[in-house]
Amino acid sequence: MKDPEQWADVGERVRESRLAAALSQEELARALGLDRTMVAKIELGIRRIDALELIRLSDILGVPLDYLISTPPPVISRRAQLAEDTATDAGRQSFHLGVALSAWLADIRQLVELGLLAVPAIKRSPVTVADATSARKAALWVREIVDLGDRPIESLISVCEQVGQLVAVVDLPGDGASAVDDDVAAAVVSRQGDPGRRRATAAHELGHLIVGDEYSADLGVGTSREEREAVIDAFAAELLIPSAVFRDLPPGDSRESLVRVSARYRASWSLTVRQAVQAEFLTRDAANVLKRRNPTKAELKEAIGWAPQPDLDSIRVPPSYAHAVFEAFQRRLITTSRAVEMMRGHIDADDLPLQEECDSTP
Repeated sequence: MKDPEQWADVGERVRESRLAAALSQEELARALGLDRTMVAKIELGIRRIDALELIRLSDILGVPLDYLISTPPPVISRRAQLAEDTATDAGRQSFHLGVALSAWLADIRQLVELGLLAVPAIKRSPVTVADATSARKAALWVREIVDLGDRPIESLISVCEQVGQLVAVVDLPGDGASAVDDDVAAAVVSRQGDPGRRRATAAHELGHLIVGDEYSADLGVGTSREEREAVIDAFAAELLIPSAVFRDLPPGDSRESLVRVSARYRASWSLTVRQAVQAEFLTRDAANVLKRRNPTKAELKEAIGWAPQPDLDSIRVPPSYAHAVFEAFQRRLITTSRAVEMMRGHIDADDLPLQEECDSTP
């Protein structure tokens, strides 16, 4: 039985879930068949909730039951708390990504407990990250340990896994969220952005892991959120397109050269131009002009002879995790519907063999 403090935590998660669902206390009470004062008491943690009410709350609010009754992990790409007078679309998107992150961590834990998944060890940078310059050095360290050099990253999910972070792609609006729960580092990235934004988001969440949260990082607690995010952005930019790439570009039409870089490295045009300035390939005045001249899909295709393939799209989960889910399914430890759910759109039910066929697998 939960103690009063635990019921207060449940009440707070109910309150945030209600605000994320854009419901008033009156509207939630009506859906539950309760008086509004009862909902207020639930959110304050002074009224306990029985099992049936929890199930109904989960359904009405659109969050997993486990999220309401379990303490979620600390999200290191932090979001603002939702409040009655400050709930915005961006805040609601961040909340739902946080819920998706909790579910992702729970699924990873389930496979670990089944003995089917070994989580990758979290690698710690030897570089002390205190500013944008050291963040760029940390990004180059990541490239070094995954043996990338200055080459384009083919799969950010694979790179993140090698450094110790398991990434899932989810069909939710927003950007991403990440957390460290004991020995598991996990992140979720929205699939709904364009390909360049998805890759930037994944690199950004990996940066949060490398730099650490605001209480443990060398940036210090006195650093503003904007300053911290600028440092993480520097890490992500250098990870996606190393500055050294621009030093090797041939002289000539700078836009043509940058289009090739953007296509090869599958990065957004804005990030490509920003990195070109960082590498002193472009002046800021020239960059301001080029920012307004986005390349077309035809230009990107012509630059490298083929259309850049989108990353973080059809591949939704790390290969080791996908293998563990399939192994759990073959052993009848999870159902077909649960396997599809755990794979987050990577497969559908038709991609799995019938359970009867699994019985004959040697």
